[in-house]
Amino acid sequence: MLVDRYGRPVRSLRITVTHRCNYKCFYCHMEGEEGGDELTVNDIARLVRVGRELGIDKVKLTGGEPLSRRDIVDVVKAISDVGVADLAMTTNGSLLQELVEELVEAGLKRVNVSLPSLKKEVFEKITGVNMLDRVVGGLLKAKDFDLRPIKLNTVLLKGLNDAEVWDLMEFAGRHGFILQVIELEPLGVASELYDKYHATLDAIEEWLENRAVKVEERKDMQNRKQYNLGYVKVELVKAVNNPEFCMHCTRLRVTADGKLKPCLMRNDNLVDALGALRRGASDEELLRLFVEAVKAREPYFKGTCSAERARIC
Repeated sequence: MLVDRYGRPVRSLRITVTHRCNYKCFYCHMEGEEGGDELTVNDIARLVRVGRELGIDKVKLTGGEPLSRRDIVDVVKAISDVGVADLAMTTNGSLLQELVEELVEAGLKRVNVSLPSLKKEVFEKITGVNMLDRVVGGLLKAKDFDLRPIKLNTVLLKGLNDAEVWDLMEFAGRHGFILQVIELEPLGVASELYDKYHATLDAIEEWLENRAVKVEERKDMQNRKQYNLGYVKVELVKAVNNPEFCMHCTRLRVTADGKLKPCLMRNDNLVDALGALRRGASDEELLRLFVEAVKAREPYFKGTCSAERARIC
């Protein structure tokens, strides 16, 4: 297993398969990436295979909107054939209803579906499209095909959907979904927009702490807490100014144009895997690029941590 110089093992690969998207979310940061040539199905499968040789056996596909790739089922099948332990996807859900059966047959195990609001007017204001019914339909069909756990991703936006958290909890609980409330990140967002819409998760966290019947720490996900309210499970993603989040990161990213990306928040230490693939690089060369990227990993937020973790922070 690859371990970076801060003692953090790298267990998962997050692959941006495209920058194309049928939404126009005003806060979209494209994970700090720029556009470019997309990796082919064979490129993606080869990088996954090399990563697996190094102990990276969990893969999540993201975008853009992954389902906007016409060959996305082929991508899923190719990764599944490598034999990874987990294969998940983050999607806006608008195309899920039509593709979920093929995706499950190809080997997809889990989905995270973006659901910014249950109100059509708010949904459209945030996403720029009128597709709430399509997303809900996709969620229900994914549930029928037993893609579990299904997570709802809700980026909290002050003055837009911050009063809907409890409605989203009820909706998630009714269908057996997990609700993941995500803090707005400043990455790629204009400062005035960030200041206008950023809301901390502190009040929600306190509410959950007081009402949860059980709280578990997800060791595989930055020690993130999962609050079990009895009728629904809720997770909070607090990535901003959060050294705990960085300290437990086990993820290496692959950009849509084939760069190994050691950290979500940085673009100054990318390692060009696509260039090597196009030059006909051997697996040994690709292995070295993975090692190089892992050596470049560094916690972005290093703030104050407990004494036993001081060597990282």
